[in-house]
Amino acid sequence: MSLTAPDPYDTATDWPAGGEDLPLVLLVDDEVRSQEAMRRTLDEDFRILCASDTTAARALLERHDVAVILCDQRMPGQSGVAFLKEVREQWPQVVRIVISGYADSEDIIAGVNEAGIFQYVLKPWVPDHLLGTVRHAVEARRLQHGLQRIELDLRAGTPALRERRSEKLREARQVFGFERIVRAAGSPLDAVCTMAERIARYDLSLLVLGESGTGKELLARAVHYASPRAAGPFVVENCAAIPDTLLESELFGHKRGAFTGAVDDHTGLFQRAHGGTIFLDEIGETSPMFQVKLLRVLQEGELRPVGSTRAVPVDVRVIAATHRPIEEEVRAGRFREDLYYRLAGVTLQMPPLRERPGDIVPIAEHLLQLSMAELGRPGARFADDARAVLLGYPWPGNIRELRNEIARALALAEDVHAAADGALCIGVQARDFSRRLLAGQTGAAAATAGSGSALPQGVPAKGTLAERLDAIEAMVLREVLLRHRWNKTQAAKELGLSRVGLRAKLQRFGLEN
Repeated sequence: MSLTAPDPYDTATDWPAGGEDLPLVLLVDDEVRSQEAMRRTLDEDFRILCASDTTAARALLERHDVAVILCDQRMPGQSGVAFLKEVREQWPQVVRIVISGYADSEDIIAGVNEAGIFQYVLKPWVPDHLLGTVRHAVEARRLQHGLQRIELDLRAGTPALRERRSEKLREARQVFGFERIVRAAGSPLDAVCTMAERIARYDLSLLVLGESGTGKELLARAVHYASPRAAGPFVVENCAAIPDTLLESELFGHKRGAFTGAVDDHTGLFQRAHGGTIFLDEIGETSPMFQVKLLRVLQEGELRPVGSTRAVPVDVRVIAATHRPIEEEVRAGRFREDLYYRLAGVTLQMPPLRERPGDIVPIAEHLLQLSMAELGRPGARFADDARAVLLGYPWPGNIRELRNEIARALALAEDVHAAADGALCIGVQARDFSRRLLAGQTGAAAATAGSGSALPQGVPAKGTLAERLDAIEAMVLREVLLRHRWNKTQAAKELGLSRVGLRAKLQRFGLEN
């Protein structure tokens, strides 16, 4: 059998000047007209080699660094797929494309499975489509080479990278470890932290109970960084902050077009937490319908994004939390019993601040330091009677409320001057509670604030009945909103108000956020 001589472009000196750096494309087709048509389409962007059979093509592959090969499927002798299978074994870096005038499904399957075909182009092909296909093939080859170089670099630098990773992990554990949960010696929190640290090393689900603001997320993060999953992600979602219809998409992801507004694929938080921990705060606020879907994910270890039929495996540790009495919710039928037992591998109870008064002052000192740094007001200290003020309040909002009050005392300061001992003396026009926290208040102000009035704290001692009732109403609204983390739907439900009515009251008292 006679062999077609290599094309004149087979020699580098015959390529156009300045084209030496262009990617090299090999055309293998027994029809000369087809070769010429492909050459005209591609020669402005690429250097071109041509061969009329697979024997000539092998010779060119041995002499040149070919980036992409386009091969006709049906030629005398060896088929295109059979030839490209050999190319895959001997020159795996070459991107392989088949061109055929026959839409034979068996050829296509064989091309993909056996020859690792990048693309299958049917005749008659469109020039722009063919040019785009080859461009994409060259880009794929460039990316593959880049990944291989990165892999080699990483392999060479693995010991250094491993050490850097270990160093970052040590830093994270120092910042988020159990010892960084502020508390006094002998605190009731000690037993909780000891138990949490003990079970952290085991891949058990954890349910953390406690009022809002007690530090449930802080405990969950400490468990994560004390666990074998510490190098993985720690992902947080507040289940009460998202409408139930969107919570499934947020946690499990969705496919483009799954619902109105789903313009792109979205990776859910469970997939982002793969290999690590996901913290589901306020799990008790979820609907029974969502609870069923979450239960399936936890049982099967896989999920289906909204709008997808394909299951995606996920490997996560779940830590859930709620301020609700969850066992009562189960008995009342508002929370699924099977999901409860799936989540409550271990249950921990975070005590409220009022049940651990010894922790209040150490926590307040810590929060004062944080607030001074955040607000740029250094040097402040608590007043001499601050301990009595701090311990005399029940803190329904727990640590979150305590932090807000300390920040308020700093932020609302109107008169700041240096005291003799270097501390800042702050005079504020705020409610009595904030005024009494920081040093520098006059004895009269402190005495007035602690005069033993029967009125609730923050209610003016003088004024009309309407003014005093407004103050009490504003305090109740704020306390309920804090307890529900400013979830207005829940607050309105507790207060027996509509959302419109609640919004009107918030605007009236300047509490709208």
